[in-house]
Amino acid sequence: MKYVFALAGNQNSGKTTLYNALTGSNQHVGNFPGVTIEKKEGQIRKHKETSLVDLPGIYSLSPYTMEEVVTRDFLIKENPDLILNIVDATNIERNLYLTLQLVELSIPMVIALNMMDEVRASGNSIDVVKLSEHLGIPVVPISASKEEGLSELVDVAIKTAENKAVPKKLDFCTGEVHKAIHSISHLIEDQAKAANYPVRFAATKLVEGDEPAFKELKITENQTHIVSHVVDDMEKALGTDREAALADMRYNYIEKICEDTVIKKQETNEQIRSEKIDRMLTHKYLGIPIFLGIMFFIFWMTFGVLGGPLQGYLEDLIGTFTEFVSDLMIASNVSEWVHSLVIDGIFAGVGSVVSFLPIIVILFFFLSLLEDSGYMARVAFLMDKILRKIGLSGRSFVPMLIGFGCSVPAIMATRTLPSERDRRMTIVLTPFMSCSAKLPIYGMITMAFFPGNAAVVMIVLYVMGMVTAVLSGLLLKNTIFKGEPVPFVMELPAYRIPSKRSVVLHMWEKGKDFIQRAFTVIFIGTIIIWFLQSFDWSMNMVEDSSYSMLATLGSLIAPLFIPLGFNDWRASTAIITGLTAKEAVVSTLSVLTGAATDAQLSATLNSIFTPLSAFSFLTFILLYMPCVAAFAATKRELGSMKYAVLTALYQTLTAFVVATIVYQVGSLII
Repeated sequence: MKYVFALAGNQNSGKTTLYNALTGSNQHVGNFPGVTIEKKEGQIRKHKETSLVDLPGIYSLSPYTMEEVVTRDFLIKENPDLILNIVDATNIERNLYLTLQLVELSIPMVIALNMMDEVRASGNSIDVVKLSEHLGIPVVPISASKEEGLSELVDVAIKTAENKAVPKKLDFCTGEVHKAIHSISHLIEDQAKAANYPVRFAATKLVEGDEPAFKELKITENQTHIVSHVVDDMEKALGTDREAALADMRYNYIEKICEDTVIKKQETNEQIRSEKIDRMLTHKYLGIPIFLGIMFFIFWMTFGVLGGPLQGYLEDLIGTFTEFVSDLMIASNVSEWVHSLVIDGIFAGVGSVVSFLPIIVILFFFLSLLEDSGYMARVAFLMDKILRKIGLSGRSFVPMLIGFGCSVPAIMATRTLPSERDRRMTIVLTPFMSCSAKLPIYGMITMAFFPGNAAVVMIVLYVMGMVTAVLSGLLLKNTIFKGEPVPFVMELPAYRIPSKRSVVLHMWEKGKDFIQRAFTVIFIGTIIIWFLQSFDWSMNMVEDSSYSMLATLGSLIAPLFIPLGFNDWRASTAIITGLTAKEAVVSTLSVLTGAATDAQLSATLNSIFTPLSAFSFLTFILLYMPCVAAFAATKRELGSMKYAVLTALYQTLTAFVVATIVYQVGSLII
């Protein structure tokens, strides 16, 4: 018989590690229906008939974040055969808060009590049998990272699903809260059954003031009035608000359970160690400099020590293969246009993207280490205060940081953000961070115009990108993305050694996703650019690209850049080709100027730009819409071509305005 298990639990409880351990490579990634939050689903090893759906990590079933909404909707509407609730045994009091809410759904359930190895190592203990008796559901002690107890967990879960053993009703309501829930339960019993909501769960949600529950249950105006009256009476009697009353009720019950089942002599070794490390890493003044140092090291390793050489080797391999194919085609007397399409179009365009694969994989290797170790939670905490001023939470900083390497994985990383508003806003702002693909352009221009001040120009460009993102964020916060960021609540997990399996699978997923999603778009884009560069409007193949359709198009848009200080079709054409990959700007200008050496290129560029217009050109390159691969990632994450186009237009318009200001103000000064 086929079963669907839902894996639910708090963030940083080891959920991803458990999911990877249970499914291995038997997983596929998609999105939940109607939203762009990632949905992972896989078959449990040795039990191919059983699917495991990895739900977003949450702290409660209250709809504060998109993850909580998605999780609740899946559990209620998709009706899984079993909930596999992972609980961090080292922080059991906090984790059981979600457990009590899951129990109310009346779905067969098993608790995976994770990190029991850490509990034992610290001299603490948990009476698993008593805990199971209190909760009325099976509890299986495991260590996901060491793959201990997983076979027993799967066996118990399948048996529970077969028996359709729903959790027993826990009677932990007392006093005024009990009176409120009991009163509302009678009021909405028929509506709860019609909406497939457990009555107790539905009544509790209404007491909480859960707006989605009011809509799903189709609560009438009269019923809303009655609910408000009942809740008001409860709040007056208890002297607290509705949410605090329910939280107190649950935590009081959890406290009683823990008193009877948990023997805690001391904090775990991991927690003690984490507190010591955090004194330095989350220090008021040293926290951010230390983080910047860590990221500098990662980028140095990614783009220099490891990624750079590997990218070079891959480029050489691609170059050798390209040369081999080219010689083979020439020897086979393949027509000139076919040879040009394959070599100058497909191989040149696609090869430039494939060569970035080592950098993508290595970058995500380091980021996976930071994430799985628990350090990224500290980063978000450190940056929250700064980003909140422009309408974002601390979580948005991680995608922006990745954007200095490559916009594609940066945009993909926005999936982790808790709200749709924050996610969309971050996608718009992240490409303003200067990606590594623009470095060849900076080098070309600084060599020609600012050879003695290259470092200063580079620093100014990077700072300009960040300042533009901040100012743009303030503008968007007060216009398109009105509202405040989602309340940023994050539990700082203990530092742990990342699981090898988890890190490898993370790298595999990101690498595969990069190839599958970006590769196809680049393939199409390079063919289009090759065609426009190679043919005139009479469909005759041209040797001189100045007679091509691309040159004509470049000449048409060239006047648009007069306010920026340049009006040369070659410059505008390079901007167009830069949409495929930013490195194409350099190759396009080299081809169109006919320069054989760097010295010749510099001399020719001086006929196209002045030093001021050259810096204006760099400013536009820095800020205008990213490459087609990043555009494709934007379309995928936003789920709409319309919004992707509007985002690209906004970024390009911003680039135009800022570059115009640079040139016009500079003209007044110089």
